[in-house]
Amino acid sequence: MKIVADDKIPYIEPCLRALTDDVVMKPGQDITAADVRDAHILVVRTRTRCDASLLSGSSVFLVATATIGYDHLDTRWLEEHGIAWANCPGCNASSVGQYVNSSLLQLQRQRGVDLKGCTLGIVGVGHVGTAVWRSVTEGIPGAPLGLRRILFCDPPRQQAGDTPPEGYEWCSLERIREEADIITLHTPLTREGDNATWHLLDDAFFEGLHGRILINAARGGIVDEQALLRAMSGGAVSDVVIDTWESEPHINDELLRRAFIATPHIAGYSADGKTNATRMTLRHVCRFFFRPMDFDIQPPSLPADFHPSSDAEERALQLYDPCRDSERLKASPETFEWQRGHYPLRREMV
Repeated sequence: MKIVADDKIPYIEPCLRALTDDVVMKPGQDITAADVRDAHILVVRTRTRCDASLLSGSSVFLVATATIGYDHLDTRWLEEHGIAWANCPGCNASSVGQYVNSSLLQLQRQRGVDLKGCTLGIVGVGHVGTAVWRSVTEGIPGAPLGLRRILFCDPPRQQAGDTPPEGYEWCSLERIREEADIITLHTPLTREGDNATWHLLDDAFFEGLHGRILINAARGGIVDEQALLRAMSGGAVSDVVIDTWESEPHINDELLRRAFIATPHIAGYSADGKTNATRMTLRHVCRFFFRPMDFDIQPPSLPADFHPSSDAEERALQLYDPCRDSERLKASPETFEWQRGHYPLRREMV
């Protein structure tokens, strides 16, 4: 059994080699049709487009992506050709929650945003949106953020008859547009159907707004970046926190410069989130080997010289301050992929 895998998936290589002797590790963007022609299992991240051009005529019968999102998989083609696929729903949801929570703290500290007077609109309330809600409502132990209101928008869940968290109700995107001071996006990227999210936030969405704050840690194409820049110039949007970009890794220089926080698609990159993704991916692979998932994968410990502050907010930013990632990207945007592949240790808790 041959496995081809993205070499940036942490902690996974020794586990794969324990399953089979035939393992090829490569950068995701460099995996070619020749690499997978005689492979049986392909393990990827978002940088490998899995479609007919890569997999036609190959021996692959399982594609496992160590990510929540799967818009890089042509799932219709895979299913039509008998190739199973699997993703990792919720694997790094709490990591994205930490990212949003710390970004809100920095908006409060550096931009003077009064969080207690703000309404937060969460667009997309799946695993990630729910984790974001929990992060901002449960807050930092000893220092809850105290947002005034939270609005939930998730048309697919609403149409399916799902219930929102107790004490809340579903609302429309139009209500988010009208009432939310801060809008945070956590939807998948889809291009077809009644609830397609491609360019969900466009010129029409931003028209008539003033002073909104936008956080995008979902997928780049959900926001029309040119419309966003126009909205920033016209005052509709006052601050942007952006982790995902339309043309990654070739990102918009003007948006990079003007964003308050700009990061290289790492919102879910805590060691805890990465460990969860690797565990879930291995579970998918082990099923095909008829083997129990018995690998013990744990994230690295924080350095011995880490001394947590007694102040809850300061401790949260010690664990993760997105401004550090933003400074690195703004100083060297051409190393976008390198920064993702060599991301420093980040933990969600002491």
